[in-house]
Parts: sequence; structure tokens; C-alpha cells
Amino acid sequence: MSGEKSVSFSGNLKQAAFSILYMMPMILAIIGLVGLFQSYITEEMLASVFNGNAVHDTLVGTLAGMVAVGQAIVSYILGGELLKEGVSLYAVTAFVLAWVTLGVVQLPMEASVLGIRFTWRRNLLAFFSTILVSVITVKLLELWR
Repeated sequence: MSGEKSVSFSGNLKQAAFSILYMMPMILAIIGLVGLFQSYITEEMLASVFNGNAVHDTLVGTLAGMVAVGQAIVSYILGGELLKEGVSLYAVTAFVLAWVTLGVVQLPMEASVLGIRFTWRRNLLAFFSTILVSVITVKLLELWR
């Protein structure tokens, strides 16, 4: 019985090590992306895009997340950096939600697999849901503060 546990434990340890090695390029890419973001995107640039108006910021955040491509974890890190730069929570919440649920780049592939009608309906529903959930999330967070 004891031997089975040690074999299982060492197997899990190997699997964890391989998972970390597999994720390492993505982690390094995220670190590089955040570094580029901090170097090239100034607070003034962000202020010109996000003006603090809840409706405007939510729409801009949704559109930015919609065209962004990559792993969801990248959106969380970029969202944190945007918050540090003073971008509104409306914009960041919409950005992260849109990144995860919408995808303009994937539309052709999704339409070919699932059909054009389904793809458009899903994306329209996701677009409006992103806006609604972003506003509700921020309002609930404001109530709990």
C-alpha cells in the first residue's frame, strides 16, 4: 500500500514538473508583454482612450477585448496593469470578459464548425452579456466596498 502512494506521488510530481515546463514559454511571453505594455503605453495614451465615463469605458473595453487574441491568463494580467494605470474597473471588467467570451479572429473557424447563424447569435449574446455583466459586477463591488 505504501509503495502505491509513493509511485502515485512521484507520478504527480513529474506531471506537475512537465506542466510547469509546458507553461514556461507562455509565462515568459506574459512577462515580456507586460514589460512592453509598461514601456510603450503611457498614462496619457490610456487617458485618451478611457475617459472615465462608465458607458464609454465599458464599450471600449469590450471592443478591445473582442479583438484581442491569446490565453485568458494574459487578459487577467493586462487587466491588472490597466487598473494600476488608472483605467476604470468598467473598462477592465469588460475587457477581460470580452477577451474570454468574444473573438473576432476566431469567427470564420467557429462559423465553419458551428454554422454562421449560431456563431452570430452567440457572439451578439456574448457582446451584450459582457456589457451587462461588467456593469453589474462593478455596481456590486461598489456596494460591498
